[in-house]
Amino acid sequence: MALLPEGFSFSRKALPVIALIGFIGAAIFIATGYPDRSLSEPEEQPPHATGELARSARVAGTGVVEPSSEIIDIGSALSGLVTEVRVTPGEFVDKGQVLFMVDARAARARLNEANAGIAEAKAAINEAQTAQATARSQLDLYNRIDDPAAVSRAEVIRAEGEAKAASSRLELARARLSAAQAAAGSARTEIGRLTVRAPIAGEILEVNVRPGEYVSTMGAASEPFMRMGETRPLHVRIDVDEDEAIRVAMGAPAQVSPRGAAVKQVEASFVRAEPLVVPKRSLTNSAQERVDVRVLQLIYALPESAHDTFRVGQQVDAFIPAAKGTDQ
Repeated sequence: MALLPEGFSFSRKALPVIALIGFIGAAIFIATGYPDRSLSEPEEQPPHATGELARSARVAGTGVVEPSSEIIDIGSALSGLVTEVRVTPGEFVDKGQVLFMVDARAARARLNEANAGIAEAKAAINEAQTAQATARSQLDLYNRIDDPAAVSRAEVIRAEGEAKAASSRLELARARLSAAQAAAGSARTEIGRLTVRAPIAGEILEVNVRPGEYVSTMGAASEPFMRMGETRPLHVRIDVDEDEAIRVAMGAPAQVSPRGAAVKQVEASFVRAEPLVVPKRSLTNSAQERVDVRVLQLIYALPESAHDTFRVGQQVDAFIPAAKGTDQ
């Protein structure tokens, strides 16, 4: 202890100073490291009902935006190589408009062959009709001669044979014409089936095929070649848990908002309720969500002004008025 002054008391002088320094350090640490417990508005507003519906009984549900026609998966009637794609996602098409084309060169070759057969059969018909008319005229001429010795029996027999032969060639030519016309019709049908057209007027939602790709009708494809639907208007398919379904006021409008944007709320008009209660498929990923329930699906139409806010496939939250006498 030679380093300390004579008569210095560590417990009386140094220890209080060390304790004071530790106390000041602890106070500074607590003041700067203590978590902020001040209240603030959440960055994302949870879904909630507004207006009169917020003060009355209601049923909550979740759902998905879909076309009013539902989503239509476009396929191909025949397999082949895609030669042309004429639409892009987001494009509106009319009913019957060409979407994409599959290689039809083989079918067109058969059509050309059938058309040639039609022309050949028509020429054979004309030739047979001419020969038949000539033979019949010759036979009629022989039959009008009063003197039997003027024409030999052999000539009459020959004329009759030529008339019958011409009739046979005419029937054969007509049969060939029918066969060629049937072949041409079959080729035209195949060409038509190789041209994929829009089944309805609507919007192209997805294009999964490109020129040069091979489309097959064998087996289940991993994804449809195209998807489309009528998006004017848009519909929302709301799932209501089966234990809440009895409380829904059928026909009443619903308040619908996009997932994560509760402030962008619109009023959707009731369209229909699906007759079949189905297992729940549209999940919200909430920790409190039950997945082992069945749901009643309600279809509502969004107003046209909401088309810039809602997209097909987007999840939504909905609040529906409860029927009178079912308050819980």
